[in-house]
Amino acid sequence: MIYSMTAFARRQLEEAWGSLTWEIRSVNHRYLESTIRLPETLRGLEPLVRETLRKKLNRGKVECQLRYQPSAQLAQQLNLDLELIAQLSEASETIQQIASDAASLSVAEILRWPGIIQEQETDADELQQQAMQLFNLAVDDLLTTRNREGQEMGRLIEQRLESIRGIITEVRGLLPDILQRQRDNIVTRLEELKLELDPTRLEQELVLIAQKSDVDEELDRLESHVAEVARVLKTSGQKGRRLDFLMQELNREANTLSSKSIVTETTRSAVELKVLIEQMREQIQNIE
Repeated sequence: MIYSMTAFARRQLEEAWGSLTWEIRSVNHRYLESTIRLPETLRGLEPLVRETLRKKLNRGKVECQLRYQPSAQLAQQLNLDLELIAQLSEASETIQQIASDAASLSVAEILRWPGIIQEQETDADELQQQAMQLFNLAVDDLLTTRNREGQEMGRLIEQRLESIRGIITEVRGLLPDILQRQRDNIVTRLEELKLELDPTRLEQELVLIAQKSDVDEELDRLESHVAEVARVLKTSGQKGRRLDFLMQELNREANTLSSKSIVTETTRSAVELKVLIEQMREQIQNIE
């Protein structure tokens, strides 16, 4: 499978206690780099989130954000620490027995006492479990998107590989005609200059031209690299770095083909190759 490194996923869970929302964004990067933003109440999930990412992703810059919104009813619901209230009342009565002029604690004073009023919270373990279940679903969504986009990239790369194969075949077919035209041009120029050239010397010059313009080796290597790209696309695991290396090799052969060009046809073919290779390279930058 081919996975793109560019994708987005969002998952939301609504419950009586409130809502959880995960948003995950990923873009291309040489390695796996993650940024995780969690609410304070769920800060302890960070190691689990990072471990999940390491297991499911290989490369990419990934940003994960979790939003937790308690329900309005839960946010307003309060618990009173009755045991602490009883202790305060007993302490107040004891003080009054010792100091008769001491005033008893009012209701307002008791409610302001630290720890008397506690916000109602959902079970922490249950909340963390729900958050991680939702996160795993969001990561699966991200992988689905990355795979879908990766398959489209693979299709586009295959199209360009086919175009490169066509150019290689075309250049191979042109080579005999190119050499013959070079021979005819030399003979014609000699005739125009009314010069005679020793046949042996003429053949030597033609052999030299043929050697300089011989691109069979470059075409063979181009074919080999194209076949390797097609093979790598069908393999499992990471492909991006290997494909990026192959793009460099393809570009090197296209440059050599251009430098050996002696006619406009092969020059144009070399330029077309470079354009196709660069288009593939841009796609491959996003492949995991």
